[in-house]
Amino acid sequence: MRRVDLGVLLVGAADSLIAELERHPDAGSLDVSVVPAPDAVAMDEPPAAVLRRKPAAAVRVASDLVAGGEAVGLFSAGNTGATVLAAHKTLGRLPGVERPALATTVPSADGRAVLLDAGANVECRPSHLLQFGAMGVAYAKAVLGVAEPRVGLLSIGEEAIKGNDLTREAHRLLEASGLRFIGNLEARDLFGGHADVIVCDGFTGNVALKVGEGLVEVVQSYLREELDRSTTTRIGALLSRPAHERFRRRVDYSEVGGAPLLGVAGLCVVGHGRSSVKAVRNAVSLAHRLADEDVLGQIRTELVSAASPDGCESGKGRQA
Repeated sequence: MRRVDLGVLLVGAADSLIAELERHPDAGSLDVSVVPAPDAVAMDEPPAAVLRRKPAAAVRVASDLVAGGEAVGLFSAGNTGATVLAAHKTLGRLPGVERPALATTVPSADGRAVLLDAGANVECRPSHLLQFGAMGVAYAKAVLGVAEPRVGLLSIGEEAIKGNDLTREAHRLLEASGLRFIGNLEARDLFGGHADVIVCDGFTGNVALKVGEGLVEVVQSYLREELDRSTTTRIGALLSRPAHERFRRRVDYSEVGGAPLLGVAGLCVVGHGRSSVKAVRNAVSLAHRLADEDVLGQIRTELVSAASPDGCESGKGRQA
């Protein structure tokens, strides 16, 4: 890739990939190679069963390349479940991690925050959410540049007693940890800049993200309709175009490109099923950055810190 000094292995149907590369005259000058993989997992196929029947599926072959040290990271915009399972099986988990989690960067009043889990684990235990918090802190430090990330727990009320058994026990564990835990966050506070790391189970996180994506699309559509209603509003739209462009970049998922699967013993980035060229480029760049920043090593450190509070009484001394 031109923007960063890295090579890319394209894994999949070799004939199709080579034909696509031949459409671009300058492809030969790039460090791009094709790795054949005859099978694929469709979006509507059950991942576990298909991966057992298709050991040569592209996502499995790509995961093996990372596990064997032939690549530093994996990116896939295909079946999310298949990507998670393949990475989990071939790369294994980091010590202290029971469940890997998808970490999605979301817009916030302060810039960006990281939410996890975004869909890898539908059912979780309280200890999983504590681990998600530690992994999210490592990611926020390395990628978002936050020196002391604040961790919030997504629930139905700010009080510690609110929520179900999972969130109440997770609140207790997070409060007693070495993380900078600020307490519960309600859904209305998700994008408000109150926390740098937002923790929840995968079902809740995925629903929250999809609602947010849908709302952004509707707001943008409504705004375009209103600005096109008259000559005056069209002139106003032209004058405010820079502001609209900045807004679009702040809420556009393609600016980040993908969600890293944190907790596996290797780098794996999962992209949106409808990823654009820009999203794919940024996701590959993100994987490169995660390798450069040694995020895996930072996650190991944060997991130890979360399990061993550094002298703070119930973690309260580190709250904002």
